[in-house]
Amino acid sequence: MRRFAALYLALDSTTSTLDKVAAMREYFRAVDARDGAWAVYLLIGRKLKRLIGGRKLYRWASEEAGLPEWLLDESYSVVGDLAETLSLLFSSEDAKSSEKSLANWIEHELLPLRDQDDEVARAAIVRWWKELPRGEVFVLTKLLTGELRVGVSQTLVERAVAEVAGVESAAVAHGLMGDWKPTPAFFRGLLSADGASANISRPYPFYLASPLAVPKEARAEGFLEEMLGERSKWFAEWKWDGFRAQLIRRQGQVFMWSRGDENVTDRLPEIVQAGLRLAPEASTLVLDGEVLAWEKGKPLPFARLQKRIGRTNLSVGAIRESPIAFVVYDLLEMDGVDLRAVPLEQRRAMLSALGIGTEGRVLISPLVEGKSWEELELLWRGSRERGVEGLMLKKMESPYRAGRIKGDATGEWWKWKIDPYVLDCVLMYAQPGHGKRANLLTDYTFGVWDGKELVPLAKAYSGLDNVEIEELDKWIRQHSSERFGTVRAVKVEKVFEIAFEGIAASGRHRGGIALRFPRISRWRRDKKAEEANTIEDARKVLGGPEREKTLFDFEG
Repeated sequence: MRRFAALYLALDSTTSTLDKVAAMREYFRAVDARDGAWAVYLLIGRKLKRLIGGRKLYRWASEEAGLPEWLLDESYSVVGDLAETLSLLFSSEDAKSSEKSLANWIEHELLPLRDQDDEVARAAIVRWWKELPRGEVFVLTKLLTGELRVGVSQTLVERAVAEVAGVESAAVAHGLMGDWKPTPAFFRGLLSADGASANISRPYPFYLASPLAVPKEARAEGFLEEMLGERSKWFAEWKWDGFRAQLIRRQGQVFMWSRGDENVTDRLPEIVQAGLRLAPEASTLVLDGEVLAWEKGKPLPFARLQKRIGRTNLSVGAIRESPIAFVVYDLLEMDGVDLRAVPLEQRRAMLSALGIGTEGRVLISPLVEGKSWEELELLWRGSRERGVEGLMLKKMESPYRAGRIKGDATGEWWKWKIDPYVLDCVLMYAQPGHGKRANLLTDYTFGVWDGKELVPLAKAYSGLDNVEIEELDKWIRQHSSERFGTVRAVKVEKVFEIAFEGIAASGRHRGGIALRFPRISRWRRDKKAEEANTIEDARKVLGGPEREKTLFDFEG
């Protein structure tokens, strides 16, 4: 635990990628296989299921320290993090570090708490708070609440492990996909790069396209040809509005894995059954594609798919209400052979030869045939009417890589998304952020007008730069009208343009509308609050493409 807590502190105290990788590399070189397995598990973002609720820890801490809960709440609002608050309240840097390994702590101290009554659990946890140094109390509390977040990406973890093992990062990435348990055997297999072959359900790391930013004024002026070269060297496909997944068929079984590394097999029974019947001559298949709500040969709105995926118990009614399909655009494995190094043009030809049609539950993603970049742009402009998010551009000679290739000069896969919807909204509420933004008011609630009343429409916390965040934080503190715990209501004055990818009716939201992926696109300093959009404007977007022009021509 001492060594892992030191690693956490080292990762949290630097923004240097090289320093983060170096810290993990040194840790993995020195650690044994048991601790190494758990460290990888935690560093890539997998979590222990919450062992103790935050409010229960609050109550125990309040009683043990002799502080009223309101004072603990105030302390938390200043510090911004429960684990840090408790580590400051109880622990000391002079305390003696634990000699127990990370694996022993998790397997023999933390996980058994699930079967303990509250008094036994409380006694153990309070003892740890008082006996351990501050950094270890912090990490331990994070593990208890299931909220350990480490400031590294999975890609950096893969890189550090690969450097220790002397293998390619892609091999480590593959080994970390799918179902696995943090055991010594797993960690040793990861270092030897042979763990990826042990699990028949394991997917491949997804290849992620980079966003293609095409200036509006340059779209019809040769920008694409100058950037990407000849149109004839690229495949174009629709960018489907569903969720990315891989269909894995091995040893007569079909598994479905989402891009978020979640096994969704049980939620997609129709696709699983179709996958069992697909191309029976192939002993194994791994297909990359998109799961969509789909009916009568057309995609349905993402909200229909969300209803389906959000259900834990999949009923016949839910299946009937939200029909689905798997639209396939790549072939990664066939007959036990990894095809990722094969050029896309050949993989696509092999995919077509499997006989996947344009109907049913598993169908092939059609190529978009615009012969020139100009023709392709015209088709791109009609994306919303087709129920898609834009276009995918893929170089025909490209292999299937792992992850998103940052700084890749070749630029082999691009996603050219249509412009987002936008609404001008009024800032209504603000509350503190998390982590390094815990002392700043950075989580915002925005509303639109319903007559003379503002109704909340969306929450957003991204889109402003550091200077704007600090300026807005200062303004909010000076113009708060009411406080509800850590939430502040603010003077009706500031207007922001909120961009979003989709919109749906919602019975859970006061305005009856929910936005998909809302974020701040710009601070409208040129607008007064009364000039912001209305709930009717939002409903026009909800009404469909034929009614959008009213909103997008709105200049205030």
